[in-house]
Amino acid sequence: MRGLSNKIKLPKVSCRHLLLINYYSFFILHFGKFKMKRTITLLLGIGLALATNSAMAKDFYISPQGSDYNSGTINSPLATIMTAQDKASYGDTVYIRGGTYRPDNTNISARQSVRAIVNNITKDGIHYINYPGERPIFDFSNVRPKDERVVAFMVNADDCEFKGFEVVGVQITIDDRHTQSTAIRVYHGNNNRFENLAIHDGMGIGWYLESGSNNLVLNVDAYNNQGLNKYSMGNIDGFGVHPRTAAGTGNVIRGSRAWFNSDDGFDIINAHAAVTIENSWAFYNGYDKNMTPKEDGNGFKGGGYGRNGSTPPQIIPRHTIKHCLSVRNRSAGFYSNHHIGGINWINNTAIRNGSANYNMLSTLSDNLTDVPGYGHYMRNNLGFDGRNEVINLGDVNQNDVGFNYFNLPVTITSKDFLRLRPEELMYPRKANGDLPKIYYAKLKQGSDLIDAGINAGESYNGQAPDLGAFESDYN
Repeated sequence: MRGLSNKIKLPKVSCRHLLLINYYSFFILHFGKFKMKRTITLLLGIGLALATNSAMAKDFYISPQGSDYNSGTINSPLATIMTAQDKASYGDTVYIRGGTYRPDNTNISARQSVRAIVNNITKDGIHYINYPGERPIFDFSNVRPKDERVVAFMVNADDCEFKGFEVVGVQITIDDRHTQSTAIRVYHGNNNRFENLAIHDGMGIGWYLESGSNNLVLNVDAYNNQGLNKYSMGNIDGFGVHPRTAAGTGNVIRGSRAWFNSDDGFDIINAHAAVTIENSWAFYNGYDKNMTPKEDGNGFKGGGYGRNGSTPPQIIPRHTIKHCLSVRNRSAGFYSNHHIGGINWINNTAIRNGSANYNMLSTLSDNLTDVPGYGHYMRNNLGFDGRNEVINLGDVNQNDVGFNYFNLPVTITSKDFLRLRPEELMYPRKANGDLPKIYYAKLKQGSDLIDAGINAGESYNGQAPDLGAFESDYN
């Protein structure tokens, strides 16, 4: 038996501790009223307080075979996330043992307007991670509240970590009106980390942010998520990032994948603060896994405010989408979605998307009048074999679009790529959770797309950046 209960933890210094240290440092340096002996005593006291705080950090365990009447040790595990949260404090870790957890309506812990919430995460600074070597699965198929939207995990907390488990089977039970459910929903959550998760085979949006800042989504997959019928099918994206105030800055999605979701892969509509999506892949969105068409299915929907005449934010954010791959989505690979102003598009690759590889449509500040895209910054982007390549993009006086495949003297054929077999995109991730090693859309040695770009502030090999999402290295 592996004894994680004796694991050594590194000290965690909170903002409160830093403020305390800075406070006393200020007096020591500027007022000189503390003699050396008192100063040393004071600093030792602060160090002892920090060490005590670290030593007090605890581990708790949950298991499908556990009981919420247990103590929560490795030999006496709890059964639910919520009971573990009740027992845990800032800095503690909840280890989730392998197996399948099957909550039902009795596990609904909170309600918010039309939403029934199963795991209502409200305590700051707790780590919810898989027990090493095990892969837990939370199956929400039996959570079916009448006339309510399901939220499997509501994160209304800061500084938490969610790592190494799967969320499946999230249900929609409302069948007669516009609705949606959500696997993971961030609501007033800041500085949280979501890593190496898989959200799949349900009816809900995979990962969704409503409000919060500086959240990182790292190496997360969202796939095979389909709405119930016409009232929900068009709402189910793999990822949705929609900070509703200008304070919701710093949210990043990195190394993530979205495929076979009934609507979009990644969606940033109605975001009031800038969002970054990087090194991520979207493919086959707008279809189910049998390739039956469902809804719009854009790979990356980059912004916009609905084109309905409503008042947009006072300051329109500039989102950044870079080093991303978009393949065979039902509509556009990369879509600005009527965004006012422009978006930063850097080193992306779009292949064989349904309506266009790049649709740069914009809207005037009235959020009502569509116009060709303006204010876009585009560098080193690559496209191949789309129904259309680039549509709804204004002229060079309205955009900064140098060094892209559509305005460089390059010829693009299938021979530029090592392979174009899309099944590679669904390969299992590496053991550390990183994206799999693939050859899809990687440039073949000798291609004139290698070193054809220009420095856009990203790292590269050779004399200049390559075009597209993948940087070659044949040196």
